[in-house]
Amino acid sequence: MIPLTAQQIADAVDGTLVGVADPAGLTCTSATTDSREAAPGGLFVAKPGESTDGHRFIPAAMASGAVLSLAERETRDAEGAPHPAVLVDDVVAAMGRLAREVLRLLRAAGEVTVLGITGSAGKTTTKDLLAGVLGEAGPTVAPVGSYNGEVGVPLTVFRADYGTRYLVIEMGANALGNIRYLCDIVAPDYGAVLKVGTAHAGEFGGVENIALTKGELAEGVAAHGGVALNADDPRVVAMAPRASAPVAYFGVRGRHAAERLDPSADGIALVEAADLRTDASGCPAFRLVLPDGAEHEVASRLIGEHHVYNLLAAATLAHLVGIPGAAIARSLSSQRAGSRYRMERTDRPDGVTVINDAYNANPESMAAALRTLAQMGRDAEPPRRTWAVLGAMLELGEASLAEHDKLGRDVVRLNIAHLIAVGGEAKPVFNSALLEGSWGDEAMWVETAEEAERVLEERLRPGDIVLVKSSNGAGLRFLGDRVAQSPAGDPRPEQHSLEERR
Repeated sequence: MIPLTAQQIADAVDGTLVGVADPAGLTCTSATTDSREAAPGGLFVAKPGESTDGHRFIPAAMASGAVLSLAERETRDAEGAPHPAVLVDDVVAAMGRLAREVLRLLRAAGEVTVLGITGSAGKTTTKDLLAGVLGEAGPTVAPVGSYNGEVGVPLTVFRADYGTRYLVIEMGANALGNIRYLCDIVAPDYGAVLKVGTAHAGEFGGVENIALTKGELAEGVAAHGGVALNADDPRVVAMAPRASAPVAYFGVRGRHAAERLDPSADGIALVEAADLRTDASGCPAFRLVLPDGAEHEVASRLIGEHHVYNLLAAATLAHLVGIPGAAIARSLSSQRAGSRYRMERTDRPDGVTVINDAYNANPESMAAALRTLAQMGRDAEPPRRTWAVLGAMLELGEASLAEHDKLGRDVVRLNIAHLIAVGGEAKPVFNSALLEGSWGDEAMWVETAEEAERVLEERLRPGDIVLVKSSNGAGLRFLGDRVAQSPAGDPRPEQHSLEERR
């Protein structure tokens, strides 16, 4: 974080200083909402939470070296003196105002480029990929995990300093106006919209509202920058008129949603994946074709053909900011998954492979993961037995029953050997698998993750591939972790941190 005095912070958030003897002399050099991460010279943001209240942890943060808090009410130390604080009516809104001021100062002092990413799926993977590419060209800050909302975006901004060249922002939403609010904070120079899916359709009130919300990024990108849109998603293509910045498209050759996406006819910027294929491990490879006609081979280490759109979105944004095509392709080909529970592969010493993709789930990502599982089992030599351990897809609203029903039928049609549906909301997956023709012990329903774990312990054998997938709230990612542990307690995960990849 750039150094900010207590006075600067109070001015930025329109707050009231208490307990600060020298507002111009007290300086903060970091910011956090977690008292366990408070450091000397830090600003502790006392954010109210669903289960606890950040104000309770102000004393602990101060004991760890924090010198100021951003709070909604005054707190006092053991002697009755007020803790040094900037008081505001709404801490979360104040975080946004402070992040806006930090970016104003960064832009005034140097050359920082802000890149925003949104979409119904793939945001975190694309963020990690883009950060990997840009990190080779200059100091880059990107979100930790999936920090992508009204709290996570300011926290990401606070990690930038005067040496930051690229600032990557992931933007999530659960209602109209959410992306516009985040754009008002960070004023992105470039942005990419990955896709419009049915995730959170229940919260949004329908897919069209999701499209309206994701398109707020196209509107929010500065006119001097550029917007990257998925050419293979008609709802994303339809966002082009909403952009004031030049539009570049990305997609798989032969899949484009609009006939007018012909660069030879229209001269539009189009980044394509040509000759898309997957290897025996389910990793996509293709020729990356850039708008200038240059081509570069990309052989990704991510699992699943669906990652082609995340790779293309990262490539398009990197191309727009001037990264050479060869460097883009080299970086994309070298990177593994940068965040946990996204098609995270563990090869156990006993020969079982576990794919833990249980951070998020919607009908589109479920279908993609199942296709990858089927392909990995089918293309192996010899073929491998496949297991789909599936939990609920949450927040689908009225479409929930139909989408879970379809999921069970897809499992059978893809010839996945075994299905375990976990939890009450996932029972329609099991029911539809039976109706589709699953027989014997090919499909089962269990109420808890513990029951599923016992089944797997008893029935897995060397060579099996297990996919564990559900919405985050279903909690199956922890089941995936346990199954990934080998009998000898010596797993070999293909999981590498962002720092390792750089």
